[in-house]
Amino acid sequence: MADTKNEIMNEEDQGMLITLEDENGQEVEFEFLDVIEFEGTEYIILIENDEDADEVVILQINQIDEETEEYVSIDDEDTLNKVFELFKKKYEGDINFE
Repeated sequence: MADTKNEIMNEEDQGMLITLEDENGQEVEFEFLDVIEFEGTEYIILIENDEDADEVVILQINQIDEETEEYVSIDDEDTLNKVFELFKKKYEGDINFE
């Protein structure tokens, strides 16, 4: 998912949902998990809104203006790992990461 603008919806049953467009132009719905700050940059943590989903998606948040942000894929594997480790540490004991 690269250079995507967000569409956020609140639904009583499912928490905050975000619809992003993938590289093929298909809309994919994600559940918002958290925002993690790492080295002065914010990263959004999402999981696909599908009962079979088992991987989180981490995207860098780029603020366009006060009301608009875009989510950008991260190419740096080291940054991805560090952000994920911060997320796991924050939710240690609350979420099973096996």
